[in-house]
Amino acid sequence: MTATWPWPVGAATGVGSLPGTDPVEAAKTVFGELPDLPHAPELPERGPGADMLGRTAALLVDLPVELYAGSWRLASRSGVDRRRALDMWERDLDAMAEVAADYSGPVKLQVCGVWTLAAGLELANGSRVLRDPGACRDLADSLAEGIKGYLADMRGRLPEAELLLQVDEPSLPAVLAGTVRTESGLYTYPPVEEQRVVEVLRSVVDAAGTGVVFHCCAPHPPVGLFRDAGATAVSIDLTLLENAESAELDALGEVVDAGVGLFAGVVPSRPVRGALAAPTIPEPSPEARPMSATGSTSTAARAAADAVMGSWRRLGFPAERAAAQVVVTPTCGLAGADPHYARRAMAVCVEAGHRLADTS
Repeated sequence: MTATWPWPVGAATGVGSLPGTDPVEAAKTVFGELPDLPHAPELPERGPGADMLGRTAALLVDLPVELYAGSWRLASRSGVDRRRALDMWERDLDAMAEVAADYSGPVKLQVCGVWTLAAGLELANGSRVLRDPGACRDLADSLAEGIKGYLADMRGRLPEAELLLQVDEPSLPAVLAGTVRTESGLYTYPPVEEQRVVEVLRSVVDAAGTGVVFHCCAPHPPVGLFRDAGATAVSIDLTLLENAESAELDALGEVVDAGVGLFAGVVPSRPVRGALAAPTIPEPSPEARPMSATGSTSTAARAAADAVMGSWRRLGFPAERAAAQVVVTPTCGLAGADPHYARRAMAVCVEAGHRLADTS
């Protein structure tokens, strides 16, 4: 198979979120630690408007939002919290432009996806947007316009960069399964048809006009639907495949075989018993056991690379193809870790990516 992907061979990146509240320091960390594929840092510790839902809700066009009783909801006019979220967006983009003004490689940006927004945002009556198909359509159209504006703004600030958009859909498995709870918690919303899901995802891809990575770190990510929507890559927690059913492995294999890139989450996003733990796919060798707080980053990197190659072999693909098609990542965002651990996790991802390149 001959294919190219918009990242260098042996690349590594992060999922998005980081600890801390300083956007300039976060940008310096990301562009310093992840030189082959840096990403836009997300800093949810700053509070409302920096969280996944509020951050993307602020980008919506002609759909005002407000924070009410701790939840984001559609409103007749925007509240002060949306203005605060937009101010944080502006500071984040300014920080990236300051740190990486002359950067000319790929950069990954992130937004929350339509279906996760629909499952989390409320209507004025307190029910989820997911309840109303018309509201879901309006949300999809609004987000598409917001994405266009976001990417145009970023292109103006980093004109030499090649933008890659990550769309976060952690709630999509629940949307498809019909397990999203109603506001009372007693019932669930009906499942959304796969065809409708794909249509909406494809509208996001079309609006982006650039490579799109669909991210879902929840169990049972619908990777086939992401492929059908035109994904450049899928981003998943690869460690969840350890106990996956054969049908789920087959689905991922079909996606990879179709030329879709794989952002493989294999490095723990939080310390495990105070250590940067090694992944467990496949069963690690004794030297690849969880390392101590003073242990070698190379030990964890070797385990992470072994985890990727173990899954790659289970899927039936030749080793020499992995380094080009796979990007090594943490299993999820790093906001729950301390800054020292977050930097070490990035370093492990980078070294694991280099190890993949050495096997090609």
